[in-house]
This record gives sequence, structure tokens and C-alpha cells, in this order.
Amino acid sequence: MRFSKDDANKLLQIMRARRDVRGNRFINKAIEKEKISMILEAALSAPSVGYSQPWKFLIIQDPKIKDALVDNFENENAKAKAIFQNRELYNKLKLEGIKEAPINIAVLYEPKEEAVLGMTSMKKMGEYSVVCAVQNMWLMARSLNIGIGWVSILDEKKVLKTLNLKPNLQLIAYLCVGYVDKFYEESELKTLGWEEEKELSEVVTFY
Repeated sequence: MRFSKDDANKLLQIMRARRDVRGNRFINKAIEKEKISMILEAALSAPSVGYSQPWKFLIIQDPKIKDALVDNFENENAKAKAIFQNRELYNKLKLEGIKEAPINIAVLYEPKEEAVLGMTSMKKMGEYSVVCAVQNMWLMARSLNIGIGWVSILDEKKVLKTLNLKPNLQLIAYLCVGYVDKFYEESELKTLGWEEEKELSEVVTFY
């Protein structure tokens, strides 16, 4: 299969339009099952080291589980506030949408007991493979006009306990997924001045 320049430009447009969505943007609208399936199919299309496909996906809608995860977030966020106490903006940021999003997806890494091709030297490649799956989900969701927010201010061990998961599993991403009232034209943190956008010349070196 060959793609056109228009296809490439459209893909780049979707990438540039991807946003990390927070709870103040989600709306009360159910996601169609076929669109959830498309997002998960995109995840399964990601590259994985040694074709190990080491990912698992838990779809969470149970309000009690969401409540427990919100408690987890609030405990961890209190620690983060202490770290960023000199940055007043931090307290104004909405950093999760666990309850507001119609579904949450826990993306997990399940390591294999046997040796995996491509992981004999770089042990983290299995986890990186799962991150590739997350990026695929994010882009597919954006192409469907569905928002995703990645919540990283969580105690991983407590998340696994809340979800009653085996201790060998690792939480790679906790995603809030749903339709939104709007997508920002630019990254919210860029707009608010939390960080400045880097230019290509700043991050690329030729040898």
C-alpha cells in the first residue's frame, strides 16, 4: 500500500492537533462502541519489541473505581503542589478528568518470563512498546474528534491494588477518554506559559 502526500499532510495535521484533555473539557456524551474498538485496534497496530505485544487494556466505567482513583490522584497531587509551591499557576491547573470522562482506560505492561528478542540489552523496550500503543490510541481518538487525557499523578501500586491486578503488571498509562466541548488550538500548558515550545533546531543534531 502506498500513500499520497495529502495522506501524509493529513496525518501531520492530526498529530499537531492532538491535545492532552482535562476534566473541564469532557462532555456528557457516550462514546460509540465501534469508535472505542477503533481506538483499541489502533493500539494493537503499534510496533512492539520482538513482536511481543506486551500490552493489556482495562476499560473502566465503574464509579466506585473512579472514586478510588480520584482519591489516589488527590493524595499524589498534594505532594506535587508542595514540589511546585513556587509556581502559583500549578494550583490553577485541572490535571485529570477521571470522573468527567465517560470511560477510563488503564494501559498495562505485562512482562514475559522468557527472553524477548530485542530486550536482551535494552530492558525497557517492552515498556516503550506499550507507550507506542498509547500514542496510536491518542492519534486515532483525535481523528475521531474524541479527547484523551493521560493522568500520571498517581501512585502506581495503589492503582494496581484498586484494580485487583497481579503484581507483575506495570501501569504505563491511565487515560481519560471522551468527547469534548472543544480542542485547544495550542497546547494548554504552552498557552498558559508553563513551558516554551522548542524549535526543531534546538533538539536536532547531525553527525
